[in-house]
Amino acid sequence: MRAYIAWVGAERSGIPTHKKSIRVIWLVVLLKIPTWIETRIGGYKLASKKNKAKENEQGFLEALKELGREKGIAPEILFDAIEAALISAYKRNFGSAQNVRVSLNRETGSYHVYAIKNVVEEVENDVAEISLGQARAIKPDYEIGDVVEIEVTPANFGRIAAQTAKQVVVQRVREAERGIIYEEFMSRESDIITGLVQRVENRNVFIDLGKTEAVLTPTEQIPTETYNHGDRIKAYIVEVKKTNKGPQVVVSRTHPGLLKRLFELEVPEIQDGTVEIKSVARESGMRSKIAVYSKDENVDPVGSCVGQKGMRVQAIVDELGSEKIDIVKWNEDSAKYIANALSPAKVVSVAVNEAEKVSRVVVPDYQLSLAIGKEGQNARLAAKLTGWKIDIKSESQAADEVLDENMNEVAVTVDESFTAEGE
Repeated sequence: MRAYIAWVGAERSGIPTHKKSIRVIWLVVLLKIPTWIETRIGGYKLASKKNKAKENEQGFLEALKELGREKGIAPEILFDAIEAALISAYKRNFGSAQNVRVSLNRETGSYHVYAIKNVVEEVENDVAEISLGQARAIKPDYEIGDVVEIEVTPANFGRIAAQTAKQVVVQRVREAERGIIYEEFMSRESDIITGLVQRVENRNVFIDLGKTEAVLTPTEQIPTETYNHGDRIKAYIVEVKKTNKGPQVVVSRTHPGLLKRLFELEVPEIQDGTVEIKSVARESGMRSKIAVYSKDENVDPVGSCVGQKGMRVQAIVDELGSEKIDIVKWNEDSAKYIANALSPAKVVSVAVNEAEKVSRVVVPDYQLSLAIGKEGQNARLAAKLTGWKIDIKSESQAADEVLDENMNEVAVTVDESFTAEGE
């Protein structure tokens, strides 16, 4: 009857179906705990009451196991919670200084409380010790130093114990759920998650991930984006923290790892290892560069990332709010790689100092502004991508300068690259 009432209440409240069953199970467990404990402690003299007690015990255990299955919690964790609850209730009401153990039968639901005492020759502490003579009266083969367990299950635990048990079960289940969620998302750090924007508070965006929620802080948001309730977005898991309120998943839309993971999802050749992402540089919302490489000479790494009619890279551009993306070819030759990184600008020559990772790049006069980019963005991203300091000069500027003797200058031909931008 109680389960039926709970189900009707859930039905009328508009709770999603998968959550209704969990709430019903919760109510069954919490409603049966008091009856179960009173049944075990007080006992019943009449046969009908004994039968009712057994039904309550069995129903409680079944509900507890079902709760564990629904929430993905091992039943043993819940049984341990009951035992801890009974120990807490006993110490609070019948002897806080006494060391006790509770044994809960996993099959029948019966339990017993045992006081644990050390066997000594002369008793100094009645609560924790027992004399050898008293111990041998219980069992003849006890010796000094042994541990004796004496059943002290009280006959009047009552509602106080029941309430304590209920509270501890709820707390343990909540902790177990948090632990499961933490481990699940901890294993997904540096991965992409998809969720729905739940709310925006103080510029922090909270994303519903189903089992928990993620927070997208202002510093991790793409400056050109706005977030509205119900928006479906992808984000990169930066960190998973343990807090008093449960695991906190910190995500980012600006992290270079997001761009890398999006390419891994969109490009099968990256997934199977044919194409490798060597480096990523990002200025979120504005422009990014990605360097790719393939050991297979028959595979074009840049073309693989672009896809037919640019469909693969365009899907990523759309996901990132029309962020411009340069896809360049990685090369083990530093000079060649630096020249490629400055795409879409054309490069005449590159001089490098391998020891200090410093380079000077010469471009045609009419390509200088393109090579540097708006507010130095292209040159800055190229430097991040390659890990080199890049000094860009036009041909006329280079003609008036003397090249550092530690630099080796070579003429280069830039490999084919691709720039994708929002439509």
